[in-house]
Amino acid sequence: MYIIKTAEINEQIRDAEVRVIGDDGEQLGLMSAKEAYKIALDHKLDLVKIAPNAKPPVCKVMDYGKFRYEQQKRDKEARKKQKSAAVKEIRLGLNIEKNDLETKAKNASKFLQSGDKVKVSLRFKGREMGYTQQGYEVIKRFIEVLDEVGTVETPAKMEGRSMVATIAPKK
Repeated sequence: MYIIKTAEINEQIRDAEVRVIGDDGEQLGLMSAKEAYKIALDHKLDLVKIAPNAKPPVCKVMDYGKFRYEQQKRDKEARKKQKSAAVKEIRLGLNIEKNDLETKAKNASKFLQSGDKVKVSLRFKGREMGYTQQGYEVIKRFIEVLDEVGTVETPAKMEGRSMVATIAPKK
């Protein structure tokens, strides 16, 4: 339908000539804004400018309060159906065993298939900071396991004592 945020209604319409659409959707033709407003008053409705950029502007005879209510209802329903992609985090260790890595990858795969992003983080403790190259290898193996369900959004990089990568679901 029409998406109107701040529409001109009734006396606010100052154009010399407007194209008018009746409340039943029928074209009433070109006329002055005053004539169109009188028609709207005769039907006990409002005159609403729905296409201000058209030449001449298009106005419609409608119940503006009812229209605004229905528009707000549609907007609320659209927001309700909108799914924001959550970011799930999987934490790995530098000396993680193969089976543990596969188990965590299986969980990450479930997250990706449900449409969520996965943040893979590997925390370095104490002397492990000297083995950051091994950390890259662990994350690389983890990403290879998830290759068929996800794509790397941000590659592995160091953030303080942690190495972080983000994986997004494949389209």
